Amino acid sequence: MVTRPLGRTGLQASIVGLGAEHLDNKPLAVVRETIDEALSQGINIMDVFMPGAEVRRNIGQALGARRRDVIIQGHIGSVDLNQQYDISRDLPTCRRYFENMMTYIGTDYIDVGMLFFIDTDEDFDTVFHGEILAYALALKQQGVIRAIGASSHNPLVAKRVVESGVVEVLMFSINPAFDLVPGDKSVFDALESDFSQALVGIDPARAALYSLCESRGVAITVMKTFGAGKLLSPEHSPFAGPLTPVQCIHYALTRPAVASVLLGCQSAEEVRSAVAYLDADETARDYGPIVSTFAQDFSGRCMYCNHCRPCPANIDIAAVTRYLDIALLTPEAVPPAIAQHYKAQSAHGADCTACGSCESRCPFAVPVIRNMEQAARVFGF
Repeated sequence: MVTRPLGRTGLQASIVGLGAEHLDNKPLAVVRETIDEALSQGINIMDVFMPGAEVRRNIGQALGARRRDVIIQGHIGSVDLNQQYDISRDLPTCRRYFENMMTYIGTDYIDVGMLFFIDTDEDFDTVFHGEILAYALALKQQGVIRAIGASSHNPLVAKRVVESGVVEVLMFSINPAFDLVPGDKSVFDALESDFSQALVGIDPARAALYSLCESRGVAITVMKTFGAGKLLSPEHSPFAGPLTPVQCIHYALTRPAVASVLLGCQSAEEVRSAVAYLDADETARDYGPIVSTFAQDFSGRCMYCNHCRPCPANIDIAAVTRYLDIALLTPEAVPPAIAQHYKAQSAHGADCTACGSCESRCPFAVPVIRNMEQAARVFGF
């Protein structure tokens, strides 16, 4: 298993994680089999948003003494009042469900306390300017939660979340199709309708959000990697054909700030299928040719797909471009961490020989030579 830093939390997360949603309403044997396989494969991060007592108890029993081997994302605001899944902004209710989660799982701490489902400005104002954030901050001060996170599906609201300076982890929905949904539209509406009708071209709000997270040291954990399965379906994919699970995972992992892709699994076999990504070669991971078939214009936007490689000068073009994109968000003061990441590359923008081999292979007509020149100017080498 490969791990990445979980932002500035000090934790290291496996790049393939477990989204435990599909373990809801499953018997203990299924939960145990799935979690046992996940841990044996090196998966060490799990999202638990489901509010039901049974699934939480099952997860706790399955983990047992291995609780400290797993980073748990636990959500503040996910409830099932009247035996129906719901969202609450009532502090006593949120507190009861969050504390019950720890009791049911059998733990005295949660690694990342997630402020649940911050999708609208109203959600943001209620949570971040009210009692719920104060509760989360108090839990962190007490050591009950180790880091504060938030979940969102809206890049414009998520930007406010990150800019608050409070969160260290953002759980966000990322896949090649969602990145084409305008920031003022709902990805849920896109899923319910003809997917392709909601897409208009790479959304700058999403690209800016990913870069903002990386510049602030906020890790992204990914949900909706397969777009509810539609991206894997020949009938429902908005592209010329379906993507593979490996391509979808790789797309998410190549976005700035992404630490882990949390995949819903409900069996040992599905866990093994998820971690098969680790053994896939570059050809299998290459999402560029499929994504470039979308009818709207991708021209000029780097998708970090590395289809441009190999570079005769050994430049990691996708990485250099990613750091350039982030630096350009604040050209007056490049974030020190981004400057350090750029410096750590074995070759830099100034090493580009302008041979053009990269541009001839790029499916998105990215002006790579110009980007390398700009990177050399911005970073100084």
